[in-house]
Amino acid sequence: MVATTAAGTALAISAGTPAAQTAAAFAALTFTEIGGIDKIGTIGPTFGKVEFQPLKGPKDKLKGSPDYGTLQPSAAYDESDAGQTLLRTAAEDETNKLYAFKVTYPNGTIRFCQGRVFAAPESVDGAESVLMTNADIGICTKPIKG
Repeated sequence: MVATTAAGTALAISAGTPAAQTAAAFAALTFTEIGGIDKIGTIGPTFGKVEFQPLKGPKDKLKGSPDYGTLQPSAAYDESDAGQTLLRTAAEDETNKLYAFKVTYPNGTIRFCQGRVFAAPESVDGAESVLMTNADIGICTKPIKG
């Protein structure tokens, strides 16, 4: 296994809906890269733990429902960036629409998923900081390797 840094990773968004949960269906969509990103967040399932302790015998532990992760990209705010504009539009969408996302790693590996954008607020810190957009995207479908 060769380790790599995250430098060069890209996040893109699409308002389109894939015809199926396959890499080919996602790849057929038109994605817009979100510019100025300095971090993206976690992708991939974690499972809730369900426990049962019978009165007699050992405790049983089972996998519960999967949680496919939360993308929490932060980006230097840019009103002219088409990807950030679509991200803000998705955050303001009150219809519970799923948006498609594409994460491209530096080695070319791709992850596709769909999620809901719950927030994309602007963050204003001190005078020696950059105006940022900090999104909260709940991944709602199993990530697909592209």
